[in-house]
Amino acid sequence: MDALSAQFARDCGYTGDSPAMLAALAAIRLDGIGKARLGHDQRKATVDRLKHGEALFLAAIRPAQSAEEALEDAARFIACYRNMPRWRQERRGADLARARQQRLLARFFRRFGHRLWAQQAAYAGCRRGRPPLMAGPLLPSSSPRRMSPPR
Repeated sequence: MDALSAQFARDCGYTGDSPAMLAALAAIRLDGIGKARLGHDQRKATVDRLKHGEALFLAAIRPAQSAEEALEDAARFIACYRNMPRWRQERRGADLARARQQRLLARFFRRFGHRLWAQQAAYAGCRRGRPPLMAGPLLPSSSPRRMSPPR
């Protein structure tokens, strides 16, 4: 039993010292960590598949035309979902999952999309023999700066 598992047991309200109960709570904690990592890996794989081009991202969030519009649509559906009766919520679970994924993708690509796609376009241009589109922290400079000698 490590200190984190003991702390988790105390946080759950368990104050006893039964080894079986402490082992069960440790297993619950580790299972939760495993599920969280699996969910993260699945979300990362989805984002990685859409990084290859803006057209893939726009196809994933359709019928929205931009990340901002996709965020508005997702927020609107999630708010409506919370106000639905329970029987209707049970029928619309797949729609809720899609809205949450759309919200995740729209947030990521709203923040990083333009920079990511510009970097990929510059890299593609360099591979074709063209000079890079931009130089900065994302891409190395194509030529070092030369100072002219003093007169």
